[in-house]
Amino acid sequence: MNRKAMLVGWSLAAVFALRVGAADLSAIRAVDPRNLANGYRIPSENYTDQPYVVVTTNGNWVCVMTTGAGIEGQRGQHVVSCVSTNQGKSWSEPIDIESANGPEASWATPFVTPYGRIYVFYVWNGDEIVTLPNSDRRVRSDTHGWYVFRYSDDGGLTWSAQRHRVPIRTTSVDRRNPWRGEVMHFWSIDKPVVQNGKMYLAFTKLGRYFMQDGEGWIIESNNILTERDVDKIAFRILPEGDSGVKNPAFGSIQEEFNVVPLGTNALFLVNRLASGTPAQSISTDGGVSWTAPERMTYSTDGRTFKTPRACPRVFQTSSGKYLFWYHNNSGKMWSGRNPAFLSGGVLEDNGFIRWSEPELVLFDPNPAIRMSYPDLIEQDGQFWITETQKTTARVHSLDRGLLNGMWHQFTNKAVAQNGLVLEYRPGTIENPTVPFSFGDLAKGGLSVELQFELEGATPGQTLFSTVDKSGKGVSVTTASVGGETVLAIRLCDGIRAVTWESDLGAFRDFVGKHHVVFIADFSAQVISVIADGIFCDGGTNRPQGWGRLPKEMEDLKGALQAKVAVPVRVLRLYDRAIRTSEAVGNFRSLAE
Repeated sequence: MNRKAMLVGWSLAAVFALRVGAADLSAIRAVDPRNLANGYRIPSENYTDQPYVVVTTNGNWVCVMTTGAGIEGQRGQHVVSCVSTNQGKSWSEPIDIESANGPEASWATPFVTPYGRIYVFYVWNGDEIVTLPNSDRRVRSDTHGWYVFRYSDDGGLTWSAQRHRVPIRTTSVDRRNPWRGEVMHFWSIDKPVVQNGKMYLAFTKLGRYFMQDGEGWIIESNNILTERDVDKIAFRILPEGDSGVKNPAFGSIQEEFNVVPLGTNALFLVNRLASGTPAQSISTDGGVSWTAPERMTYSTDGRTFKTPRACPRVFQTSSGKYLFWYHNNSGKMWSGRNPAFLSGGVLEDNGFIRWSEPELVLFDPNPAIRMSYPDLIEQDGQFWITETQKTTARVHSLDRGLLNGMWHQFTNKAVAQNGLVLEYRPGTIENPTVPFSFGDLAKGGLSVELQFELEGATPGQTLFSTVDKSGKGVSVTTASVGGETVLAIRLCDGIRAVTWESDLGAFRDFVGKHHVVFIADFSAQVISVIADGIFCDGGTNRPQGWGRLPKEMEDLKGALQAKVAVPVRVLRLYDRAIRTSEAVGNFRSLAE
């Protein structure tokens, strides 16, 4: 075969591959690192929760978790550890920290000292209480008892024969619990952090069974980092006084508190509610006193995060930056934990964290799957995150570019070039040719970016369209929702069609220039809208601003010529789902 024939053959094969790829989104999901199934599995029994990891002085990972042969809360629930020598790719068999044959042991969380000792703290049903007072009915026994710890001096291979009890002082919430303070009703999802040579660990006390009347507390130790005699370790319970961290206006469900350092002597506390948002509190005196919890906001402008009754974890990296795990929807109960999002935080001069617009970090193709209780691992400049779906725990590598993108969102003004197949501005050509790769979905998605200037918010205006005579293609139009004008994208593969709109009020009545990016991520089956640099979250009109795309969607290739309306100032087309941070950077590049 001559060279010309070889090139023609290769070109035809490439075209064929693109068309086949467009119709096989399952193959794309099968290699997407955000897909839960592509993480490395952490061994457990059946039920598994809170897979938290510390990096030892020799570079190994030690994971501790709550596990059991049954389901959550059943008899036999206990805590174990396992070790990885290759950054989570494989693990040792689980090692009992507490036996499945003993009293229930739950909610293990590890801490490694500078000299290499690993402590693991957990709830232990030391009094073997399995019923409520004045009742013979058996109840869950994993949120009451003693707070205890064991330790390992050999990298998690063995644990101390003796368990040690952390002294938790009795306060008013304990005296209201079913045992009137004789038994503690509590648990922790936190992982200890260090500031000014002290260890801090947040936990939740409960006033009513089951998981009612919660409030936040902190365990502080000023000598655990260096004191090797465990009988001499000092613990203090904060805040001072008889009441923990809570806001009566938020109701009974205030729980799963977790804490990170915030500046020199300040601490930042996050917890979940049952109202669709997380809460935040700040201490400027090392945890002795706290501000009343408020709804957690992206910055001081007051825009609140959305997340259901799921674990909202905040992390601080070694560089002093932050990451926040949540689900970006306002569900009120335990569902809505798929997909998971991250927001990157930067500490500003005013002492507050400014949070980035969210990035989708993990998903499962089955919307019913719920992932939660993450942990962040940092080693040698790389990051990983763990999560559990209650029967399977995994570790996932995080793309450093994704994290850097979030941390630099506030200053990035660069136009994303990867996957940019068309950039159009008025005066070049009237109806630009649609690049072949736009809409073929061979890269798992597409993105449409518009800067536009309308004279009025009138529904029914088409700003951009590749729709052909059969209706196949992509279009962006103004539409009416609840009597208000929004922007809507319509995607049609000739058989299936889906429409998704921007939030109400996202464009301030369409006065002046505005910017929008529609991101259709068919691998994750999620469509999102970035309006003037802000990720649409649904506002007060819908639970979330992102929507779900059909799993079986095929290519969206429509007309060969795109129709671009006069109000459009800039059009960019991408043959992939760009990241939120890239959309924000594109917005900033045009906002001068």
